[in-house]
Amino acid sequence: MADDFKNQLAQVSVGIAGLGGLGSHIAVFLARAGVQHLHLVDFDRVDESNLNRQHYFLRDIGRLKTEALAEQLLKINPALKIKTENIKLTETNAAAVFKADGIICEAVDKPETKAMLVNALFAAYADKTLIACSGLAGAGRSNAIKTRRISKNFYLCGDGESGIETCGRLSAPRAALCAAHAANLAVALILGLEE
Repeated sequence: MADDFKNQLAQVSVGIAGLGGLGSHIAVFLARAGVQHLHLVDFDRVDESNLNRQHYFLRDIGRLKTEALAEQLLKINPALKIKTENIKLTETNAAAVFKADGIICEAVDKPETKAMLVNALFAAYADKTLIACSGLAGAGRSNAIKTRRISKNFYLCGDGESGIETCGRLSAPRAALCAAHAANLAVALILGLEE
């Protein structure tokens, strides 16, 4: 049975759009769960202000997030197949960037970028699964973070309302909770445990 799970987890590439508080944790959780193909997409560098909630270290400050995170993930599992792209996602490139990925985890910061990514991917692909995250700022109740199916291939993790503008700050535990929901769903979908 364990070999069956390992084989299934090796069949799907998971793309992660944004490698901040959500995306960096999603990637770590997926690597530890046994997903074999990860596609890391971000244009940013690690900043000291990221360290309170993102899966980076002091030694990573100034490095590209894609490079710093890929290095960490390969220490978790040296057999991982990791593709990195240091680009800013736009309406014109988003669909092409994630062409080879069966599941895409949206983990970007700005609501307008989230909406652009969702629209671009669904306009281009009917068969890809998108897991988006929204509503995870602050330090609210853990059980407020939920995973909901929005449509056939679209899922949303978070409480749907707690944004930085309403809570005033971001919190590592809440970001990691939402990231765990997204990663757990991706694994369940790959294993056929979720529809």
